[in-house]
Amino acid sequence: MAKKEDLVKCFGTDDQTKICEEILSKGELQVSEKERHTQLESTFKDIANIVADKTVNPETKRPYPVSIIEKSMKDIHYSVKPNRTAKQQALEVIRLLKDAIDLQRSQMTLRIVIPNGKTYKERLRELASEVLEEEISDRGDLEMVFLTDPGNFRALDELISKETKGKGSLEVVSLNEVADGDEVIE
Repeated sequence: MAKKEDLVKCFGTDDQTKICEEILSKGELQVSEKERHTQLESTFKDIANIVADKTVNPETKRPYPVSIIEKSMKDIHYSVKPNRTAKQQALEVIRLLKDAIDLQRSQMTLRIVIPNGKTYKERLRELASEVLEEEISDRGDLEMVFLTDPGNFRALDELISKETKGKGSLEVVSLNEVADGDEVIE
């Protein structure tokens, strides 16, 4: 629809195919206000869902409903960052919400088996929030089942793989320790 002179002035050619290719490769998609608002709302809900999946009320060991998380996010005036993933933002929101509501990351249950593992016992206890089982065999092999914060997983994995030179094993028993069943209200 543009005049030939305008096309030559802007694109240096009047070949419509080359102009279309340049627009498609270098152009930007304009998003309406409504589309942008819908996308931000969707990301906000995704963040709230991830936070609800990864956290629990420390007193009851039960997850908070998504609606409570969303309300708390609004109360702390959290704004979605469109250039970051929902998971990255959810981890940030968890840190921010700890001040607003009684919230903690749900603990993961791990089983570790280390040959001649007596020397690692104290280092593992430091990373564990609660030891569920601990056994040292006649040969000195350590088997430990414990709860830990998911943020410690990488450190534990490196400890097991590097220190034991691949002889130890790390097994995820459950990703999040959450209380199930009905709550009795008296």
